[in-house]
Amino acid sequence: MSDVDRGPLVVVDDPADPRLADYRDLNDAALRRRHGTDDVVVVEGRVAVGQLLATPSEVCSLLVDDHQVTAAATLVAGVRARGAPVYVASRPVVAATVGFALHRGVVAIARRPPAADLRGVLAVARRHRSLGGGPPVVAVCEDVNDHENLGALFRNAAAFGVGAVLLSPTCADPFYRRAVRVSVGHVLRVPSARVAPWPDGLDTVRAAGFVLAALAPARSAASVGRRSIGPGQLRARLASADAAVAVLLGAEGPGLSPEVLAVADEVVSVPTAAEVDSLNVATAAAVVFHRLADR
Repeated sequence: MSDVDRGPLVVVDDPADPRLADYRDLNDAALRRRHGTDDVVVVEGRVAVGQLLATPSEVCSLLVDDHQVTAAATLVAGVRARGAPVYVASRPVVAATVGFALHRGVVAIARRPPAADLRGVLAVARRHRSLGGGPPVVAVCEDVNDHENLGALFRNAAAFGVGAVLLSPTCADPFYRRAVRVSVGHVLRVPSARVAPWPDGLDTVRAAGFVLAALAPARSAASVGRRSIGPGQLRARLASADAAVAVLLGAEGPGLSPEVLAVADEVVSVPTAAEVDSLNVATAAAVVFHRLADR
């Protein structure tokens, strides 16, 4: 690639520089909406930006502090190779621009991916074996509105070979900055789609060949007249039927709605000590994803 084709390396010394508009006040979601930047994704940290560069996503620019321009030279080169500019500023200028002390001094702006077609995502996921040759798995989230929980869930999904993460219409935005950061960029690589209408859209998931397995404490299952099984029992049933599974996950506190528990094919509970009421949703999901893997 010639220097003409490479994105420029630009030194900036003013947080008010208009070229940094997409990076300004990143911790103020309302302000970002007023600026009309909801069509972009903020990707924070070295590892996450590396994940971004491993996708075909359109990279708009990169902002690094003057220490990271050499420490993160591979990322700088990768962004420039895409023809996008790299802005370099002092740590105080970067912090004043984004509104907080930026971890590792690296943040990129990319174009938000277009909304994915649910049936297309399911068709691909149905052919995708989970970790170690386990059954095809997708995660389905109902009203998971904490961005950090959602980001952690995407990271766990990537770790265990989950084929996709599906979201109810009122789930949090997986491409919000905190979700991207906690996922270490895996929201950019694990396919996702919205399921609508809810919960009737779960019929589309079942029709694609997935057993609907609701993850809930045993007491929640009993409250709607269902009996739960353990993750190991679910794995055995799937193996005997050569089936795929959609793991249904609810928000912290309320968990899955009675309507979703009622339509599930199986209800799965992670055994815990008597004094522990429940697990964090991302942690519980990781336990089930791991047990489903064929190791």
